[in-house]
Amino acid sequence: MARDVSPPRGMRDFLPADKAKRERALRVIRDVYASHGFEEIETPVVEDFERLHSGLGGDNEKLAFSVLKRGLDKEALEAAANSGDAHDLADLGLRFDLTVPLARFYATHRAELPSVFRAIQIAPVWRAERPQKGRYRQFVQCDIDIIGEAGQLAEVELITATSAVLSTLGLEGCTIRINDRRILAGILDYCGFAPERFGSALISIDKLDKIGTEGVVKELSETGPDAAAVLGGLLERIEPHLASGGVPMTTADILSVLPDGIDSDAVADLETLAKSLTELPSGVEVRFDPTLVRGMGYYTGTIFEIAHPESGSSVGGGGRYDGMIGRFLGQDVPAAGFSIGFERIVDLIEVDGAYVSDSVVLVHDAVLDSADLSLSTLIGIKSELIAAGKRVRLEKRAKNLTPVLDRAREAGFGSFAFVSAQTTSAKDLVFKDLA
Repeated sequence: MARDVSPPRGMRDFLPADKAKRERALRVIRDVYASHGFEEIETPVVEDFERLHSGLGGDNEKLAFSVLKRGLDKEALEAAANSGDAHDLADLGLRFDLTVPLARFYATHRAELPSVFRAIQIAPVWRAERPQKGRYRQFVQCDIDIIGEAGQLAEVELITATSAVLSTLGLEGCTIRINDRRILAGILDYCGFAPERFGSALISIDKLDKIGTEGVVKELSETGPDAAAVLGGLLERIEPHLASGGVPMTTADILSVLPDGIDSDAVADLETLAKSLTELPSGVEVRFDPTLVRGMGYYTGTIFEIAHPESGSSVGGGGRYDGMIGRFLGQDVPAAGFSIGFERIVDLIEVDGAYVSDSVVLVHDAVLDSADLSLSTLIGIKSELIAAGKRVRLEKRAKNLTPVLDRAREAGFGSFAFVSAQTTSAKDLVFKDLA
């Protein structure tokens, strides 16, 4: 009886060619971030259950995979059943993002780190998502964070480095939408929402691109029609700008779409950002979007998100989260971060084969240690090429070599040669271009 051999739902296998493409893209990301002064760290794939469910992860906490305690006995199982809380059985959980582990990492190693720490984290995370196109239960995040810098230098460095990555990967047409949580709070206050309704109002505004102004107003009218109507009028004024990519980041343009009384410091900070980001690579631009929310509750100031015309969802995002690390240390530490959605961008880019010029295939007879070719000769030739800096694959000669060589080309190999009885060293090989 045949068995299902598919990977778990929402998780994937990668064939060699796909894996090679992903690794080449990751190498680009690492190299560019390192050139901007960021240093790579690594944290465990699991964190304490209580830490992952401490209110720092927003809605992602509901999607966390839990890890059962070791050595559970009958009494523990019965106690959990009686309490009705399965979480009583867990003491660890798989990380659902890289920001919570970073905050814990910094709190643990603060004495060993510089006063302003620039971190790279590139690693898989897990969420119990409902699998669908572009959403997986295991996926790679590529994060950079700056901890200890309270000024806008942090935001400028994060956006500059991320823009350089997008440009180096060849992902053109990106718009980095920028907003500030202080502006969002000011808008809601102006519209008449009570502070306790801010959370639900932001959730509705975050759906603007899916349900439109009418849908946002309808959702919010159920608990306060007057404030919802004021917000609706404001959104109608903003939507035409969003259709063209967002609002230019000058004070005049920003103020033209905002109500009176919005935090002037937040508006000034946005224009300072714009003036500091004039040297971004071509194909990347920044625009103001007063409806940008970012779902994570830990953001405290500037927030940003990358939009691309060929992606139905954002391909990256981040912001300032000054209050998170203080939850571990007992004192606030300024922090900001930017995360690239690797799974989304890797499908949008073409990555040049990094191995082609130094990767070769040796095609040999199927039967070795015969009069035609000895195993020791073949391995000796391979070793010669490896010592010369080549990447070498051995392939048996077949009646139809085309599919064999096609697979090698897809895996980044650039040339091939036949090894015959007359071949005694690598100098005797005649290479042909796989292209």
